[in-house]
Amino acid sequence: MKNVTLTINGKTLSVPSGTTVFDAARSLGVEIPALCHHESLPVVSACRLCLVEVEGSRKLQTSCSLLATDGMKVQTETPRLIKYRRAILQLLLDSHPNDCLTCQKAGECLLQKYAYQYGVTFREHDGARRPAQTDLSSPYIVKDDSKCILCGRCVRTCDQVEKERQVLAFAGRGYATRIVADDDKTLETSKCVSCNRCVSLCPVGALLDRRIMGKVRPWEAEVRVKECRSCDYGCHFDVYYKDGKAVAVKARAPEPGRPLCLRGRLMTELLWLERPDTPWRKIGGKFVKASWVKVLGLQRLIDKMELLDAPGDRQ
Repeated sequence: MKNVTLTINGKTLSVPSGTTVFDAARSLGVEIPALCHHESLPVVSACRLCLVEVEGSRKLQTSCSLLATDGMKVQTETPRLIKYRRAILQLLLDSHPNDCLTCQKAGECLLQKYAYQYGVTFREHDGARRPAQTDLSSPYIVKDDSKCILCGRCVRTCDQVEKERQVLAFAGRGYATRIVADDDKTLETSKCVSCNRCVSLCPVGALLDRRIMGKVRPWEAEVRVKECRSCDYGCHFDVYYKDGKAVAVKARAPEPGRPLCLRGRLMTELLWLERPDTPWRKIGGKFVKASWVKVLGLQRLIDKMELLDAPGDRQ
């Protein structure tokens, strides 16, 4: 594959043709801020935080969609760019609830990270704010529309699964736009299967893993990556340890060929957590508490083992 040579912030590098400026900068150790971008998702250039300046062009360009070309000279952190990023972040904070101290996402939230990086803070104003609208119908996922920044990560990752499992979409227009499940149902009554793909990719606290809430904060945990043993896909999960005890499991972002599923997550909980929470099943659009045998589909296996272990079959 042909390589192209470009210069980013005064440093010259060579990358394969077809590489975006965003990825080229990352290979140099230069982080360009982005809220909507993720390597597992199609590029949409929605958040506009990844804008860069290219020598010879008057307009700012989104680095996540801009392909590197020979001789290109790029700046990622000019006064003009900083001004634009601060304005975007301020608008997001103006619509965001000021509860960072108690939010489960604190310490992992990209909006919090970039606001701190660019010195943007909450401010009092009389303008509109996103209304408080929290869906607590699922024992696995909390959906808080007031914290949603409409980056679309959740919609795009949900769109990558089998069609019958796709549930999330944009609804409404303008400032009233929001993410909905099916035709604006709750997570419980929708066809959501609680795979947690959306949770793993949400950059803020709009989608949270309910089974980890209140148990541990990112900065006080030791995190160990475990491979799921439920099937051959081998999805990866973070197991959170606090004071030497495994207290919670959290899905990592889906990888190519590794789709994530609720059964795998619960299997990981059962294997690694000392005291896993009660599992739930969705039956007829309603969550009900269930046994581990039912949730993991182990009854046939247990019946066969009991049959094989029957006294008359022993040697």
